[in-house]
Order: sequence, then structure tokens, then C-alpha cells
Amino acid sequence: MNLDIRLPLGVLFSVIGVLLLGYGIASRHTPPGAPWWSNIDAWWGGALAAFGTLMLILARRRH
Repeated sequence: MNLDIRLPLGVLFSVIGVLLLGYGIASRHTPPGAPWWSNIDAWWGGALAAFGTLMLILARRRH
């Protein structure tokens, strides 16, 4: 049985990360006067997308 969990995890985290990143960039519900870096949705979306991309790269390197 040749089961590699990195491929489905990479797809899942990449899709959720890109959706969350897009939502964070598009919505911008930071209060007026808040710093630009306080958009937590965009930050976590980027982190999830980066983790998903890393898992996809590692799954691809195995084959």
C-alpha cells in the first residue's frame, strides 16, 4: 500500500489558505486607524497556503 498523506494535506491546506487569503485581502474589516499588518485572515491564509505548498512540493519530490 503506497499511501502518501502529504498530497491530500497539501491540496486541502492550499485551497483553504488561498480562500482565506483572498477573503482577508478583499474584506479588510480592520478598524479605522488600525495598522496594515493587523489583518489576521490574510496572515493565516498566507501561512496555510505556504504550508500546503510545502506539502505538495514534498509529495512531488518523493515520486
